[in-house]
Amino acid sequence: MPRSVTDLFIERRRRAPVAFVLIGIIVATLDAGRATGQTIPKSQHATVSQTVAHTEITIVYDRPVARGRPLFGALVPWGEIWTPGANVATTFEVSRAVRINGASLPPGKYSLWSIPDTTRWTIIFNHVASAFHLAYPEGKDALRVTATPHSGPHMETLAFYFPVADSTRAELDLHWGETVVPLSIEAP
Repeated sequence: MPRSVTDLFIERRRRAPVAFVLIGIIVATLDAGRATGQTIPKSQHATVSQTVAHTEITIVYDRPVARGRPLFGALVPWGEIWTPGANVATTFEVSRAVRINGASLPPGKYSLWSIPDTTRWTIIFNHVASAFHLAYPEGKDALRVTATPHSGPHMETLAFYFPVADSTRAELDLHWGETVVPLSIEAP
């Protein structure tokens, strides 16, 4: 009596090794990820937070990588507005009023921008917290302060960090390549 196609399929499946089935599942899963367009971004997402005198300070940004490129004065031109980050504008949020480099900033969430220069940077806190990194929202600044950059060890991936924090003050450093831009933050 001839066997049906269904009987042959069932018999073949019984003989298939388990490893072959597992490999098939893994390959299908990987292909599904590619099919949906999920790729790993070149600039990884990051968040850094610090509490100073009951004030929460949070910076959210995407971290561009130098990858051998000349950075300031080249990739990031001198004298032009730039958000220190990639993809969307970096955000800076404070839960209470603070003083940054001696100037007052009310509580809230801001987009963070800068105007790099060889000897002095302008750091801008803008009321429009959600912005694309190339679309500076003019006329919406909450605060502008200046900061003096200095040299530091090479930092391949842009980073914000707090090298100093005590009960009422902290230093926030923007560091990429050999450039470090410090901001003094006081939480009264």
